[in-house]
Amino acid sequence: MDRREGADTGRPGRRRILFAGVVLVVTALVAYTSALNVGAAGPQVEIKNHKYSPATLTVPVGTTVTWTNHDDDVHTVVSMTEKFKSRAIDSDETFSQKFIEPGTYEYFCTLHPLMKAKVTVK
Repeated sequence: MDRREGADTGRPGRRRILFAGVVLVVTALVAYTSALNVGAAGPQVEIKNHKYSPATLTVPVGTTVTWTNHDDDVHTVVSMTEKFKSRAIDSDETFSQKFIEPGTYEYFCTLHPLMKAKVTVK
């Protein structure tokens, strides 16, 4: 009797079962990521027209948030409590911050103090 994969045993081979499991996990991760409105690199905040968008963002603990400057002016991303601070971010440059503790992190641009937003970490 031939028990190799692909033999006429009426049962799927181990590789097929493993492949189906991997497809299921990947599909679940894609659905989860889409539900969170998270890109491949994590949550994104755009800096455009002297505003942070979204102005309020909620993320789980351990998430890395990335800010991208789409303005012609240089901006910064600085926590009001100095928990994090970016360098000057020029046009099309980015800054990323990983949030490892729950809380609300309000931040602003030191060059344009009216620019304010917050990240809530749960």
